Amino acid sequence: MSLSIAFIGFGEAARAFHETLAACEPDLGFAAYDVLLDKADRAPEMRSVIAASGVEVADTAAGLAGADWIVSAVTADQSLAAAETLAPHLKAGQVYIDINSVSPGRKRASAALVEAGGARYLDMAMMAPVHPRGHRTPTLIAGPDAAALAAELTRLDFSFRIVGEATGAATAIKMVRSLFVKGLEAVTVESLLAAQASGCFEEVYASLARDFPGLGWPDFAAYEFERTLRHGKRRAAEMRESAATIAELGLNGALAAEIAEVQERMGAAGAPAPKADALADGIAAVAERRLAAAPPRGKAR
Repeated sequence: MSLSIAFIGFGEAARAFHETLAACEPDLGFAAYDVLLDKADRAPEMRSVIAASGVEVADTAAGLAGADWIVSAVTADQSLAAAETLAPHLKAGQVYIDINSVSPGRKRASAALVEAGGARYLDMAMMAPVHPRGHRTPTLIAGPDAAALAAELTRLDFSFRIVGEATGAATAIKMVRSLFVKGLEAVTVESLLAAQASGCFEEVYASLARDFPGLGWPDFAAYEFERTLRHGKRRAAEMRESAATIAELGLNGALAAEIAEVQERMGAAGAPAPKADALADGIAAVAERRLAAAPPRGKAR
């Protein structure tokens, strides 16, 4: 009997997983539920997106209960709510794969809900952008059932490495690494925006390019702007989970929280990403949008 895979949340990650999994093994069965199906103004569009992908539409989360595997691919702030919604409908033998970028504590709380009914929980951390590789994107997995699931994941051509038997071990690596990766994005865009706003862009840019040539300017700067402008909202949610992770360790979670704020504002800027061959002009346009949306001086947003 062919494996059936369901998605709770059918955004970018779930769609990418479905596309490559379906190509890898055409006999797989798919279903999906997304919370947007509960919103009158968004339901028709989401229903159309799911159906157009050749995926069965589940009108409620309970409609996913028959799947062999359930992949949780929701926004970070909804990961625990997704587990809470599905938990009463799960049964022994099912596998709940949590790919959400959340703190170890959040994944352990989700795992407790999932495992209470006998289902198995897999902590999976995506370690690279989900496009273009989809389910073949490099991942880390952890949990008491990680080793037992390895053979089936290998058969389906997942790219993974087991990092421990403890739930949360995979996402801990992701959250700590994200502090650097998303922090580098934030410090790059904020520094260059500040340079532009203060009228010293050429001096600052020339200095950075000279002292850190290995970063590959100007393409590096253009890429950091593109990432934050396009994905800032999602990155902000991830960094708030990183902040929780760092704080749980007794370290400075406030740093990740401030990175989240930069990412959030970049994602809301609504500006086109600067091009490497016209970097100064592109950053000037972003700075104009950011400054227009900034809160009054001395007042936090």
